[in-house]
Amino acid sequence: MQSKAETVEAYLEELAEDRRNQISQVREVILQHLPKGMEENMNWGMISYEIPLSVFPNTYNKKPLMYAALASQKNHMAVYLSGIYCDPQLQKEFEEAYRASGKKMDIGKSCVRFKKVDDLPLDVIGKAISALTLEQFISLQKEKRTK
Repeated sequence: MQSKAETVEAYLEELAEDRRNQISQVREVILQHLPKGMEENMNWGMISYEIPLSVFPNTYNKKPLMYAALASQKNHMAVYLSGIYCDPQLQKEFEEAYRASGKKMDIGKSCVRFKKVDDLPLDVIGKAISALTLEQFISLQKEKRTK
């Protein structure tokens, strides 16, 4: 379910009230932990947390580099964590902390799926969002390109 909304507010408004409330709770955690210099926008039909092109213009698709994202899909909601999935150690620590939370893990390629916000260990999500600075994330991306 890709949204055509152009603003985060419009995206949230088009969601059913229950989904809007749950996405809004996760969004607040992301915004509280989002590294300095990253911006919240609508991109790829979801709420995207990204490196502005003014900071890092050399992307493969000429779009801002996505660090994280939040979306309401047809059968679930998802938090995309590109930041931790570009570093094997961060990914390992995230998955260990998730398991230790006692919450059921439903993880895909760079995303965590959930049916309701109570399924998510929000503290673990917050820690994953704050795991890298803007500069560290850019450095990891540059490193991946040279391999």
